[in-house]
Amino acid sequence: MTIESYSFGKVVIDGERYTNDVIIFPDHVKNDWWRKEGHSLHPKDIAEVLDLRPDVLIVGTGAYGRMKVLPRTEDQIESNGIELIVQETEEACETYNEIAESKEATAALHLTC
Repeated sequence: MTIESYSFGKVVIDGERYTNDVIIFPDHVKNDWWRKEGHSLHPKDIAEVLDLRPDVLIVGTGAYGRMKVLPRTEDQIESNGIELIVQETEEACETYNEIAESKEATAALHLTC
């Protein structure tokens, strides 16, 4: 999967336009990704990712970085042997494209604030 473009509230992945938060798995995109608490990332919000155990999880925290990864979520990700990268969404998209070429990567992207 390749992220072709990102702008506030919109991402294009493999030619498909998404306007809701997404999780990009190696073989599909989960559209309309909701979190338990809008601007906090809880372990349950990424249960599918934890089950999959990719090499890397890249979290896009929004255009202005408003979404926060809770410490217990970070602990759970790392205890599953998953490398965690947390960046504002524009940078996270670039990082995902670079890393996905050589590692099994998943990206959880907050598209707005």
